Order: sequence, then structure tokens, then C-alpha cells
Amino acid sequence: MLFAFLFQMTGCVYLGAASHVVGSTGLMTDDVMFIGLCNVIGVNMPFPLLFRFKFRFTNHQLLINAAIVIALCNFLAMHTTCVPALAALSFLAGFFKLCGTFECASNIQLWMAPGRDFQIFFPLLYIVVVGDIYLQGWLTGVSTYFFQDWHIMNWFTISIMLFVALMVFILTKNYRFMKPLPLISVDWLGCLLWSALMMEVVFLFEYGEYYNWIDGYNWRLGVVFFIVTLALTLWRESTIRHPYISLKAFQYKTLIPTLGLYLIAEWLNTTPKVLQNAFMGGIEHWGMLTTSHLELIGWCGTALGCLFTLYWCKVLRMKYTRLLTVGGFALVGYQVMMYFYITPDLPIARLIIPLLLRAFGYAIYFTALTIYLEELMPFEHFFMGLTISGFIRNSPVESIMGGLYSFGIRHQVADTMASGIQWDMQQILMISIKQLYGITCILGIAFLLLLMLYDVQPIRDTLKRIPSWYSVGKNLRKELKK
Repeated sequence: MLFAFLFQMTGCVYLGAASHVVGSTGLMTDDVMFIGLCNVIGVNMPFPLLFRFKFRFTNHQLLINAAIVIALCNFLAMHTTCVPALAALSFLAGFFKLCGTFECASNIQLWMAPGRDFQIFFPLLYIVVVGDIYLQGWLTGVSTYFFQDWHIMNWFTISIMLFVALMVFILTKNYRFMKPLPLISVDWLGCLLWSALMMEVVFLFEYGEYYNWIDGYNWRLGVVFFIVTLALTLWRESTIRHPYISLKAFQYKTLIPTLGLYLIAEWLNTTPKVLQNAFMGGIEHWGMLTTSHLELIGWCGTALGCLFTLYWCKVLRMKYTRLLTVGGFALVGYQVMMYFYITPDLPIARLIIPLLLRAFGYAIYFTALTIYLEELMPFEHFFMGLTISGFIRNSPVESIMGGLYSFGIRHQVADTMASGIQWDMQQILMISIKQLYGITCILGIAFLLLLMLYDVQPIRDTLKRIPSWYSVGKNLRKELKK
């Protein structure tokens, strides 16, 4: 668990220190956001490959190599300002971040959840996975403030990864539990195409405001690249025998509604990253150290949400739609409270409850929908399903909604200024943020009413049996022989 925790604390270019990165490198804020989101895309892409790696290499090899690659990416990131190079390093660090976390979690899964019960395993695991997002933001803000250098987080990551590699090298044996399976029939090109597709979506919406959307030549060129990449990806995945993500994985009956719920959760979770940050920086003028402490509230909300999901599933055994309704109330409750809290003299202590609600609701959705996804899809396609859900929850929707909210702020500010009302810029920005929170509240309440009407049990009370690693490797060997 310690090693999994340390892997999840890693990154490459840390968004919590974005202002320092912009100031010391000359990059734009959009560049830093794009590079940071490439790390999240990298975390999403290895899922279909995880078992192939597990049956080809030993745990000893995988953990050491993952730690060394992440450390190397962080070292190289400090010595270049080239955006494509930084994006590639960030993606690679995220890719091996998930590989290392999976090796840690898969080895202790039966200790955490005897019988491979994912209703126990996922809530406990996501306290680390989702909670570390907040802890990383807090540590980045605090360390950068005191050392006044964004490189401190890179050196910290290098240190903990070398520590992990050293401990694994000293304390574990290079033990192989079965004959290695070769990495044949792996669709590496498919992995690159899906990754490029996600990066192009992030590019379009992160740089949309900078290029003035469709009026910008580079933005229109990005749309062309996206269409071509999408066509090539779908053509390849439909014509080869072992696609990276099988098109059959998209054909399960309730997958689209599940992705829709992911979409709603990600949308409601985006407002803090745009509207709340604009409010704290542009109106309250809170500094990095002050805002970074709010990340600890997010971690507490995440832990409470994951443990509440575990209690709901294993003790109360109530309907999953009601669990999602509870999470929806928490997410919408954050929007409503923030709508009334947008004032120029807001005490920071009043943000504790809304931020706790947001993290609590998001953790419920993240955990409950992953459990549902495991029940919905057979083991053959489950890890593909995790990558498919990551097309929504890992960067693209965040960048899409972030771009739309940024455009909304600009539009509302311009509209208010054109009205001729004699307000200063701070008042205009405050009213614009309040209007966007109000629109989000109305749409969120409408979604919540629909969810309350949909009172059915989407999954069986008893989850299907998950095969052991040995049986998975045996079936994989038979498939490769064919």
C-alpha cells in the first residue's frame, strides 16, 4: 500500500505549481495544463496491456522499471521547455504510474478483499487513487511556496521512485510464477492512435480560447487531425484480429448510460477547476499556500465517499441507483452552496462543507460506477471498459468543460460590460461566475430529478466470480497458441 501510495503521488509537470512553471519557463498556462492532462491520459491507456505485462515480466522487474522510468521522466522534464517533449514525458510517466500501481494492488488484492470481491477492493483502492490527487495538489502547493521552485516536486518524485526501486531490489526476489508469455499480438499502433485521439481532444479545448476557437487556423487544423485520427482508429480496430480496444466492448447494453453518468459526474466536478479557481484568485486574491490547504478537505471527502460506498454495498445492500442519487445530491449541493457563497468577503472556512460535499459525491460516482462496470462486462473486456470510461473521466471531459466554462466567463464578462452598468472589473467577474454557477445548478437539479425517477437495481446483489491470475494466464496462453 505504501508503494501504491507513492506511485500515485508522482507526475511530471505538476498543475499545482502552474504559475511557477509559467513564470520560470515562459510557457503559457494553456501549455502547462495540456502537459499535465497528458499525464492523466497516460494513466488511462495501459489497462488493456496490464495482464500482458504481468504474464511477461516478474513483479520485481515491473516495479523497478516503472519507478526508474518515472524518475527519468521527471529528471528530463526539468531540462527542457519544448511542449511536445514535455507532453510525451508526461504521458510516459502517467503510463508507468498506472503500471506500478497495478502491480502493487494486484499483489495484495486477496489480502484487501478475500474472494476478489470488488465491492470491497475498489472502495479501499480508490481512497489511494483518487485521494492522492488531492494530496499531490496539497504537497505541490506547500513545497513550491516554501522553496519557491517548482522543481522541488520533481526532485521529490525522483527521490521516492529511487527509494521504491531500491527497496524492491533489496527486499524482493525476481520470482516468476509461470512461464513468460511473449508480447505478441499486441496492438501497439492502436494504443498510440487512441492516445493521440485523446490528446487531440484535450488540445482543441485547452487551446480553444487562445486560438479563438473556429476563427483560429491552428484550431481548425486540429479538428482535421482529430477527424483523420478517429477514422484511422475505428478502421484499424475493426479490421485486425487483436485490436487494442475491441469494438465489441462498446456494444454492451447499459454501457452508454454508464458513460453518461460518468459524463455528468465529471461535468459537475469541473466547476471547481475553472469557476472556483477564478473566484479564489480573481476576487478573494488567495495565494497558493492558502488554496493548497483546501486540497486536504478534498482528501477527507474522498475517503468518506469511498468508505460510504463500501458501507452501502456490503452492510446496507441497498440499490445502486439510490447510492448514485446520494452522490448526485452531494455534487449538486456543492454547486448550490457556491452559488450563494459568491461574495467578495467570503471567509475561507465556509468552503469546508461545499468542498467536502463535492469530493464525497465524486468518490461515490467514481467507485460505484467502476463496480458496475465490472459487473456489466466480462473479464475479457473489463480492462478495455476501464480505458473506455477513461475517455470521459481522464482529461477529455475535464478539458471540454473547462474550455466551455472559460468561454462562458469571457462571454458573460463581455455581456455585462456591454450593458453599461457602472461596475468595476472585480464585480463584473463575480457576477459572471455567479451566473455560470446558477446555470450549473439548474441543469444539475434537473439531472437529479431524473435520477430519482430511475429507481431500479442495475446490478445483481451477488457479483460474478472473478478468475484467478493463474486461470487468466492459462486462457491467455491458449489464445496466443491459436
